[in-house]
Amino acid sequence: MILAILQARMSSSRLPGKVLLPVLGEPMILRQIERLRKVRNIDRLLVATSAETADDEIENLCKQHAIDCFRGNLNDVLDRFYQAAVSHHPDHVVRLTADCPLADPGLIDQVIEFYLAGGYDYASNSIQPTFPDGLDVEICRFACLEQAWREAGLPSQREHVMPFIHQQPERFNIGHFFNREDLSHLRWTVDEPRDFELVSQIYAALYPANPDFATSDILRLLAERPELANWNTQHRRNEGYLKSLAADAPQPSNPASE
Repeated sequence: MILAILQARMSSSRLPGKVLLPVLGEPMILRQIERLRKVRNIDRLLVATSAETADDEIENLCKQHAIDCFRGNLNDVLDRFYQAAVSHHPDHVVRLTADCPLADPGLIDQVIEFYLAGGYDYASNSIQPTFPDGLDVEICRFACLEQAWREAGLPSQREHVMPFIHQQPERFNIGHFFNREDLSHLRWTVDEPRDFELVSQIYAALYPANPDFATSDILRLLAERPELANWNTQHRRNEGYLKSLAADAPQPSNPASE
């Protein structure tokens, strides 16, 4: 069984409440779930949010729309992710994040098929990125996720779920899924106000005529409207993860305070 877990929270530092911001009149997370429900190779999808009061809104929204929702630790996302998965007894777990409303169902299927065909422990299209930021997919064997949950100790490994696995290629069989063209300079995730502006413009241009618009349709739109291609590319990719890696480093002692 393949379980997909969509991480979501309201307490984003750069764009608080972003997952519920309206995209064509619907919360952004619902627009993403609408796309994720078209993925053929996922057997079950659930939202994993935190137990903090601020995330009551996410749980209530899920209840209103019959979406499975799990609540757990805000900061130890690896624990939240594992606890969300364990009761479902999956064979494989797909990790997705709720700041990617342009997620491509066809691409997610391709990454899953690549992972299964290669017999990998873990596969992704984002560790060595060639796709736009915001189309990230990660999948691993549940047994490997459990190993990470038991053994991971670094801040970055607890906050970002999968680093314990993909940082150890000598221990785990890692697969990297590449695009035929390097589009990693494009930014389609939502972390900043300008990210949300771009996504809103893409939806406004494409969704009314074709709710199933794909990556190829977005690229065609960007070719027609080149100002959108660089709308938000001043922001760094994986900025949150890079901050977590910095937190892993031991802090130097201050001789004056000793």
